[in-house]
Amino acid sequence: MNECAKKCVRQSEFCKECGCRMWISYADDLNCTLIAVNKNGKMTLAEAAKRLNLSIVRVKQIQDKAIQKLKKKSSLKY
Repeated sequence: MNECAKKCVRQSEFCKECGCRMWISYADDLNCTLIAVNKNGKMTLAEAAKRLNLSIVRVKQIQDKAIQKLKKKSSLKY
């Protein structure tokens, strides 16, 4: 976890760094994706969609595109 997230956890306050690439508008996880993953572990597409304020279908599209990029980059076969 980075220093920003550690500070938020120690002080139990919401992250105010809206410019941070880890920032999300989800108060239950102190507005931080790192805290969300650390606190909740693996999440379903529905849980991720809720936190990102996106549809489940859109999160699935993003996931599929990321997997394609990883396959292309590392020549993995599924």
